[in-house]
Amino acid sequence: MTDTSADQHSEAAGPVHVTVWEDGGAGLPSVVLVHGILTWGDDEQYGFAAQRPLADRHRLLVMDRRGYGRSPDIAHSDWSVDAEDIVGLLGTGAHLVGHAYGGVSAMAAAVRRPDLVHSLTLIQPGALRPAERHPVVAEALARARAATAELPADLTPQEFLTAATASVGMATPEPTPARLRAAAASMAERPCWDADIPLGTLAEAPFPKLMISGDWDGAPEQYRKYAGEPLIACADYVAAAIGADHLIVPGYYPHTQQPERTNAALRELWDHAQRA
Repeated sequence: MTDTSADQHSEAAGPVHVTVWEDGGAGLPSVVLVHGILTWGDDEQYGFAAQRPLADRHRLLVMDRRGYGRSPDIAHSDWSVDAEDIVGLLGTGAHLVGHAYGGVSAMAAAVRRPDLVHSLTLIQPGALRPAERHPVVAEALARARAATAELPADLTPQEFLTAATASVGMATPEPTPARLRAAAASMAERPCWDADIPLGTLAEAPFPKLMISGDWDGAPEQYRKYAGEPLIACADYVAAAIGADHLIVPGYYPHTQQPERTNAALRELWDHAQRA
């Protein structure tokens, strides 16, 4: 399918589906984008649809993690399995972008194969465990562990979707089949916030790193308290620990609410990596 912004096609890449956006470009390195929970790669609400303009210069590989989007069903997946899939998409080398759960998966992939990563961008990664020394993060991590242990065995994807949104003051997305499938996959995953990612290894890696996070202004009070404050603290901690530049933008979903600023920062990072 072709439109005025870029050529789009789909590829099966081993166990995952990939949406490819490109317009012929200038032969620059590809970019692998890894989404978070309750979504899929090219989703307009939480995914990377707003990053499609970046395909004017780079070939974008927009991954559907296992169980999401058009990737095959799987009983259980986790950030470690995602990391294997990501490494397979990096080819001989690519830029890597991960949001939320996908940010943790991207970190794990970069630890495994830093030689294949041209740059690493993390958009509010859920990497709480490495930042557990921060008291706000430690409190959030304890709360998340307790909540996961108390999930009812008969919880439905619709109930999970509502609990993840309406319970903290967010509007619940329309429960389409694709969204409910994403909710079911999110329910079955190993929590990313307990991933023990070695930040020292990322700090030693030679590729440039960028952290992008929101200031959480305008977020519902409960959402800011239970998600925003821990993610703000986590982003600060991880960025400092791995030597990443840190861009803070208004709102709480940088790549969807602030796509122009996010995309400009990505272009600048990729150009810098190309010159290095």
